[in-house]
Amino acid sequence: MIAQSGNRVELNTDAAVNRKNQRLIATSLAYFAKHRHEIQLRLNELDREWDVERVLETGSASLTLLGLVGGITSSRKWYVLALVVQGFFLHHALQGWCPTLPLLRNLGVRTRSEIDQERAALKALRGDYDHLPNNPDTAARPQGDNGGGQGSRKLQPQTAPHSL
Repeated sequence: MIAQSGNRVELNTDAAVNRKNQRLIATSLAYFAKHRHEIQLRLNELDREWDVERVLETGSASLTLLGLVGGITSSRKWYVLALVVQGFFLHHALQGWCPTLPLLRNLGVRTRSEIDQERAALKALRGDYDHLPNNPDTAARPQGDNGGGQGSRKLQPQTAPHSL
């Protein structure tokens, strides 16, 4: 069975680790609610944070190259390392689990979704989304239209944030 790609890592992570990550996000938000002048520094940190997929991809590629180079220069037995690593990486791609995943998650390596959740909440706390309409149904309504009008009025230009 192939796992859904959006949340496959969280589904294969111990629930206690997922709860810990959510508590860390809540703690971060509580801190930055009192220290708003530091939010940009935290956003910069989040931009540099490696997610679990990037860590796994880098580790997989590194160990595979090690196995291939060892197989070429030393002993054919090194090819087994490349084969095993890529087998586990394929399993992770399909199922969202590999032997190193629990270790990485317990070490605090987060998913892109968890990182993005904290980023969006910090930006909301900073007021980045205050200019957006509260009701998405009224965002592109023709100028002067109260919702029930007909006609060929021009749409009001909507400004989008530069980055989310």
